[in-house]
This record gives sequence, C-alpha cells and structure tokens, in this order.
Amino acid sequence: MTRAVFEALVLFLSPFVLFGIYLWLRRRSPLTREAWDGHIPWLMLAGLLTAIAGFLIAGLTAERHTGAYVPSHIEDGRLVPGHFR
Repeated sequence: MTRAVFEALVLFLSPFVLFGIYLWLRRRSPLTREAWDGHIPWLMLAGLLTAIAGFLIAGLTAERHTGAYVPSHIEDGRLVPGHFR
C-alpha cells in the first residue's frame, strides 16, 4: 500500500519538478513566488492526470492470476507462503 501511495505521489509531483528544472534552465530562480504564479493550477491538473494515467496503466498491465489462492500455512513445521495454484 505504501508503494502505491509513493508512486502516485511521485507521479503527481513530476510536473512540478520538471517545471522547476525548466525555470532553472531558463536562468530564472525556481525559488521565487513570481516564477510560479499562474502555473500552479495547470501543474496540479497535469500532476493529477499523470497520477490517474499511472493508475490506469498499472491496472491494465498488471499480472492476472487465474488459479485459486492457497493461503500461507504450516507444513512439517515450516511456513509455506501463500501462492496461486
């Protein structure tokens, strides 16, 4: 669960990082408020769309298991992890 939240956060913040790099390459300070004025709503929208696209791509390309799930159990005194048949 933590990995999914971290991945979504990275995807959401990627437009902000790219815009900061763009400002730095244009020799404008990315640390001033004036450089970001008017761009925040567009960056938020781009970040939201990027995160949604990431979720959709992950959901469409995820590995699907067709067998029955066997939960973890103990056999001969050893823990056997859960798996699909």
